[in-house]
Amino acid sequence: MRMRLILIISTCVLLAGLGAACSRRGNASDDGRVQVVASFYPLAEAARQVGGDLVSVTNLTAPGVEPHDLELTPTQVESIATAGLVIYLGGGFQPGVEDAIGEAGGSVLDALQGVETSAPPSGSEASLTVDPHVWLDPERYARIVDEVRSSLAEIDPAHADAFAAGASAYEDQLRSLDTDFRAGLANCQRTTIVTNHAAFGYLAAAYGLTQVGISGLDPEAEPDPRRIAEIRDLVQQQGITTIFTEDLVSPKVAETLANEADVGTAVLHTLEGLTDSEVAAGADYLSQMRENLATLRTALACA
Repeated sequence: MRMRLILIISTCVLLAGLGAACSRRGNASDDGRVQVVASFYPLAEAARQVGGDLVSVTNLTAPGVEPHDLELTPTQVESIATAGLVIYLGGGFQPGVEDAIGEAGGSVLDALQGVETSAPPSGSEASLTVDPHVWLDPERYARIVDEVRSSLAEIDPAHADAFAAGASAYEDQLRSLDTDFRAGLANCQRTTIVTNHAAFGYLAAAYGLTQVGISGLDPEAEPDPRRIAEIRDLVQQQGITTIFTEDLVSPKVAETLANEADVGTAVLHTLEGLTDSEVAAGADYLSQMRENLATLRTALACA
């Protein structure tokens, strides 16, 4: 991937010398809106909520695509170079994006800045320096929203009040979501969640749950038979009734484990991206997180 990106950037430099693509055009689109490039869905959603009609947001990760392995096209590298603001998640989550950040001609925001993170669990991808899934904790996600507000206000100070209003309104909704999670998961018969991969550590820590990931932070990792046997025994010993799968990752391993343990499966949204059908149905961060809450309450037998 790194060699491919070097070739793309070299092409951009050559084209720039010819006055063609990949030139850095400044912070605003033709209609005066701030051009924002976000590396994947939660960051794009934060920018849309804060900026509203004052921003034009491009999401580098297409609907239905798993963002961990995103490889940038020349057009996407150009969009990074010409954006007024690029928002990405560091820590090795999307190495291709991090490699291209040096091309950014405008402001850059690493969404992990100002957010408390945890170390990746043992056995995670070597590229990861932290557990990146901070957006699944509404409180941490609200901090990201505020960082987006601050970055937009620096770029377009004339609309700082509008950005503050957008951020405040969305943060209010996130606080309400957090309150509902705390109340909804306060009294449950079970508190252990077995997930397809270890994406829900921050959510679990925020609401008194224990996450057991079939694989680590890499959703494509294949667990060995010993790991499967350990989790099967845990499921049976603790009376766990549900193995959680995801919408952007094959459920095959989780379904195999569920069959071996004679339990059911249910989807927990990682919010790393939305599928085409979810987009068509008008789903968003808040609606999918509320679906997660309802799914957890059923699986954990919460009062």
